[in-house]
This record gives sequence, C-alpha cells and structure tokens, in this order.
Amino acid sequence: MRSISEFLNEYGKTHRHPSNQRIHFLCVPVILISSLAFGWPLSAALLGVEAAWAPFVNIATVASVLMIIGFYSRLGWRAVAAMAAFLAVSIAVIMAVEQSSLPLVWTAAIAWIAAWALQLVGHNIEGAKPSFVDDLVFLLIGPLFVLEEWGVPLRAK
Repeated sequence: MRSISEFLNEYGKTHRHPSNQRIHFLCVPVILISSLAFGWPLSAALLGVEAAWAPFVNIATVASVLMIIGFYSRLGWRAVAAMAAFLAVSIAVIMAVEQSSLPLVWTAAIAWIAAWALQLVGHNIEGAKPSFVDDLVFLLIGPLFVLEEWGVPLRAK
C-alpha cells in the first residue's frame, strides 16, 4: 500500500489551483458529513448493542470505525488521530442537524448534491479530472488532503 505522503502527493497533483483548493476546503467536509448523515438513521442495533448506545450505533458510526481501522490505520497514527477527530466533529454536526427542525436526510441530500456540483466546478477550473476517477481510494484521501492544507501535520518528519 502507498504511504500517506504518496497518496497526498498524488492527490495534490489535481488540486493545485487556488480556487479548486478553496472549493475542496468547503466541499470535502460537507460531502463527508452528508455521506455519513445518509447512514445515521439506519440503526445497527441488530449487532446486540445495549439500548443506551443504540441511537449512536448506526451505519454512519460503524462506517467511521471501519474506515479508521481498515484504511487510515495503515497510513499511521497521525491519519488515525486526524480522521477520528474529523469524524467525531462530523457526527456532532449530524447530531446537531438531527436535533434541529431540519430533516436530516433531505438536508444531507441537498448539501451532498451541491457540494459535488461545486467539486466538479473546481475540477473544471483546475482542468483536471478528480483523482477518484482513476482510483476510488482517493475518496478517502480527500479529507486528509484538506486537513493537511488546514495545517494538521500528517506526514512523519
């Protein structure tokens, strides 16, 4: 498997234009949060979880844990810590929307469609296709790219 540096360098090749980068800084988190929000109402209580935890054990939280264990752990502890924090904030946003008067799934759907549309605009400006077109794993690298651009140290020095 490629290292985190190799992944981020490859991803960065199609994300050099400042406008595309700004679009990604906004849209990648929105896409991640809204994607998880689609799974939030789908309970994983069938896994035998205690009733008190059942509202928090759903497809979104299970997917988050599996992403951290199955993929990000292979990239090192920095990736695990950064994505655990990113996913925790994402889940907090989902819970806040759920507690508001906004319908969670519809809000997520609108946000997801708008964010992907903006991503395509960004790649049109860049003049390069999205990295995930050639390798779907780059869908999991996008959040790391944004975190690194925000100043989170992900690469070993």
